[in-house]
Amino acid sequence: MVRDSAHKHARKANRRGAARLAAVQALYQMDIAGTGLNEILAEFESHWIGREVEGAQYLPAEAAFFRDVVSGVVREQRSLDPFVDKVLSETWPLKRIEAILRAVLRAGAYELGHRSDVPARVVVSEYVDVA
Repeated sequence: MVRDSAHKHARKANRRGAARLAAVQALYQMDIAGTGLNEILAEFESHWIGREVEGAQYLPAEAAFFRDVVSGVVREQRSLDPFVDKVLSETWPLKRIEAILRAVLRAGAYELGHRSDVPARVVVSEYVDVA
């Protein structure tokens, strides 16, 4: 019985890790291509998450978690960006950093500030893996 619980927790963690990766990819696409929130959520949920695309298998992701991170970053971006900018070097402000790293930093900052159900060490570890 303990083994089943541990296995279920590991599956949830893997699905959340996949959701984080998908969220960073979605945020990157929004930043680069100017894709809107509703369009990006629909696209990722129907065409990418848990599917094989161009020979690459995308892992099943916790869809609600994916939506929360992407929507949360978009909703809170005006407060997240100054928060992230404060911890960066003055010579490397957020606007100067590559778009993919901006997506990683914004998603991580959103989770740290708005997802109290996720331990900070998990958030940091997961986004280091994504980066």
